[in-house]
Parts: sequence; structure tokens; C-alpha cells
Amino acid sequence: MTIPLVRTDRPDPGIAVVTLDSPATRNALSDELMDQLLAALEAARDDDTVRVVVITSSHDRIFSAGGDLKAFADDRSPDEKFEGLGRFPRLYRLLGALGKPVVCAANGDVLAGAFGLALACDLVIAKESTRFGCPEINVGVFPFMISALIYRNVDRMKANELMMVGDLVTAAEGRDFGFVNRVVPDADFDAAVLAWARRIAAKSPLLMRLGKEAIDATRDLPLGEALDVLQRRLADAFGTDDMKEGVTAFREKRDPVWSLR
Repeated sequence: MTIPLVRTDRPDPGIAVVTLDSPATRNALSDELMDQLLAALEAARDDDTVRVVVITSSHDRIFSAGGDLKAFADDRSPDEKFEGLGRFPRLYRLLGALGKPVVCAANGDVLAGAFGLALACDLVIAKESTRFGCPEINVGVFPFMISALIYRNVDRMKANELMMVGDLVTAAEGRDFGFVNRVVPDADFDAAVLAWARRIAAKSPLLMRLGKEAIDATRDLPLGEALDVLQRRLADAFGTDDMKEGVTAFREKRDPVWSLR
């Protein structure tokens, strides 16, 4: 029987909360947990009633300790380990291509591969007591897979320090470095996350999907190519009922009524 390591709750219409739920392992990103997380995110992607996804943890102090170190040191061949590691790029790509905003609700320390998970999300809200970082270098492991995400979100010298020294940074430092959106007192955290999710869920799901797809398609393109793609995407958006509805509702001083997709 499969042990549930990830659960999905629906606290409000339009909001899917995906919870890493393996506190005994500090939510280590084992193959089993990763498979369940991928399945939960794919289900949220395919559910038209979901407008925003929140990823959080059931552990009281740890969001996730990152990759399963026991698996790194086991007796499997390098080829077998390589196959297992494919879950990480699949997860990071899925988050970018989900078509819906993803909020990392960092209610505990976000470490190693889980730091990459947070950086692959669209928004990061952190408890005041939360820390982030790549401590794996201290046990002889380099953060290979997440280095690409770190370099896309953190200045080069600070990125090198995180990966090569292995010290953790506070949530407030993460906000200063630009990869945390909000730092919230621990006692107010759950309410703050739900408030953010509600605000996002109130936006047009269609325009949010088109916008996120555009970001995902252009983030690594040269400026000229990106602008060409974005011009076409904007032209597509002009043809949607939601753009017309949003402008009309603004003029009429009422709440817009969005289409389902």
C-alpha cells in the first residue's frame, strides 16, 4: 500500500493547498514523495476550478530538508541514480509551465533541493523564523541541480556564497536578496498565506494562464526575440472576453465576472 506523503486540500474555491506530509523524514524529497508531489501538481494543473496552488509543509519547523541524502549514498549504480534525479528537473519545469500561479508557503526551513522548489515557484511567502540555503556542500554534495535556479534568482556572488559556503540565510535576508516576497510573523502566517491566495484566485484565470505561459516561454530568450513573442501573446489576449470584461467592470465600478478558463 502506498503511504500518502503529499496531500491536497481546498480551503476556499479556486485554491489548492498541496502539503508535503512526511514529517518523520523532514519532508525529504524521496522518489516516492516527488512522484506524489508531481501527481498532485498535475492534478491541479488539469482542474479548471483551481486558480492558484499553494505548496506548504505539515512539519512544524521544516518545509523540506531537500533531497534524500540516504539515497545519495546507497549502493545503486550511477545510472540508476541518474534516472531518479530526473524528477527534479521535471518538477521545476512543471512549476513553470503549470499555467496557474504557484505560491511557496515557506512555513519552515527550505533547504537544498527544496530551495530549488521554492525558487521555481512564482511567489514565496516565508515565516519570520524560516531559513533558506544549500547546506549539502557541508556533507560532500554540491547543489548541482538547483544552481541554475539560484543563478536566475540571486546575484552571482551571493549565489556562489550560498552554494560554496553552505550557510543558511534568514527569511528577511531572502527578501533583501529578492527571492522572498513577504516575511510574516509566525503567528500570522497561515492567515497571510490564505489572504494572498484569495487575492490571486480573484484574478482572471485565463489571463493569468496566458501571462504565465508567456513568462515561461520568454524568460531565457534574447530581448528582441522575447518582445516578438510577447507582442503575439498580447494580441491573443486582446481577443479574450476576460480582457474586455475587466476593462468594462473597472469603468462600471463593479467586480468582474471572469470566464472559467
